[in-house]
Amino acid sequence: MKIKSVEKLVKILENSIVREIEITDFWGRKIKISKTAGNTRAAEHHATPSTEMKKETVAKEETESTNLAAIRSPIVGTFYRSPAPDAPHYVEVGDIVKPGQVVCIVEAMKLMNEIESDVAGRVVKILVKNEDPVEYNQELMLIEPL
Repeated sequence: MKIKSVEKLVKILENSIVREIEITDFWGRKIKISKTAGNTRAAEHHATPSTEMKKETVAKEETESTNLAAIRSPIVGTFYRSPAPDAPHYVEVGDIVKPGQVVCIVEAMKLMNEIESDVAGRVVKILVKNEDPVEYNQELMLIEPL
């Protein structure tokens, strides 16, 4: 895809409420363009904050008001709860995790990045749905340290 075409797509994305565009060309090459919540224009400031943004705010307030530890995404990508579509999830709410235990995957540029827990504790809440896009430093799960 030519750079001019990519630039046009970026401009279209910037001026719309759409957060992500993914295009596959004739030869199977894919391009995926995403924008972060901070870059959205929210229809020229007339729109209300999205449900996702509200959920993130609530999650941040929960971690600040309690002693919960947040597992955060180290990269922008796609969140997966299991290593394969037919495999069981790495963790469920209520599970006990150990430091270094893989709790999910964030896929970026066809690379599957295993995300490990930093603390020992119980999974209290999973904040992201399977296959949802995630941003850098976005909270993925809340862990109650033991």
